[in-house]
Amino acid sequence: MELANIEKLLIKYENAETTLEEEALLKKYFLSDTVAPHLKEYQPIFEYFKASNNETFTNKINFKTKTRNFTWLPVAASVALLVSMYLGSTKFNEYQQRKAATKTLAEITEALKMVSSNLKKGHQAFNKLYVYEDSVYKIFKK
Repeated sequence: MELANIEKLLIKYENAETTLEEEALLKKYFLSDTVAPHLKEYQPIFEYFKASNNETFTNKINFKTKTRNFTWLPVAASVALLVSMYLGSTKFNEYQQRKAATKTLAEITEALKMVSSNLKKGHQAFNKLYVYEDSVYKIFKK
């Protein structure tokens, strides 16, 4: 293999642009004994890759999954539902009482307006009588 080709492949390798075949050529070159002296610094990289291919992981991987105990969840949901129903019913009862009081107040206001208008009519009738009485009094006084 010519040295110029290896140097071009090495530049491509550093830029992560090589194919698997080109990497195999580089690996073969750097694992041989005929490496150029100015490229000797790259030889430990490829020796490490060769050594790491032989490594295996022999320990057993223990996959423990946490099981969550949700037996209390229905109880909590039931309690939350009962509390919300109780609070909702008391608020609804307060609302109904306010609504009834407002309706009663409106009816009383309407009745008092009617009484007031009738009293005004009666007062106007009395004013006419007072005018008539005053004129009669003036006539008989003379």
